[in-house]
Amino acid sequence: MKISEIKERKIIHRPTLSFDDYGNRIYHSYEYYLPYNPGFKGNETQRLFAKWIDIALFCVIFYYGFGIQIITGILLSVVCVIITGALSEFYLGTTIGKKIFRIKVIDDEGNHPDFRTSLKRNILCLANLYPNFSEATSGSIAMGTRTTIQMHFSMHLNNRMCTTYIIKESKIPEIKSLLEDTRSANNSHRID
Repeated sequence: MKISEIKERKIIHRPTLSFDDYGNRIYHSYEYYLPYNPGFKGNETQRLFAKWIDIALFCVIFYYGFGIQIITGILLSVVCVIITGALSEFYLGTTIGKKIFRIKVIDDEGNHPDFRTSLKRNILCLANLYPNFSEATSGSIAMGTRTTIQMHFSMHLNNRMCTTYIIKESKIPEIKSLLEDTRSANNSHRID
């Protein structure tokens, strides 16, 4: 069983135009089975900071340890982060930067990704750093209506292409349990 095959039951209550005898609105319930999402909201920012932490560690090592100039150190750091990131995700499921934010990388079966997949993820992370810009309008009494430009990083390309997931460490038991429940349900259907 794979994480991408797990379905989550959701019940959505939609209001109608009708009211009951007490004046309360009547709702219709709709039941959906949606794909399970093991990720968490706001992981793009945490992943970006984790990557910058990993790069900064290598920059410090190259600058103070080897006396390499900052720009050259940054370029070498990116290469080192890709290689060491692939190795540490393969063995531990995380990097130093991700460990600070308690983030793990898992494959579609709930395990650490294999080395090839992890290397592909880390190479594709370079494309993730390309920012998207959008307009945002906010209003307040003191300042009136203001339009600002917001920058967003799309950090999902490498996960989609490699079928990996970024999760919080605390969510691992839940995912393992869901995978076991789904496996046992599928095995019981095969026996019947």
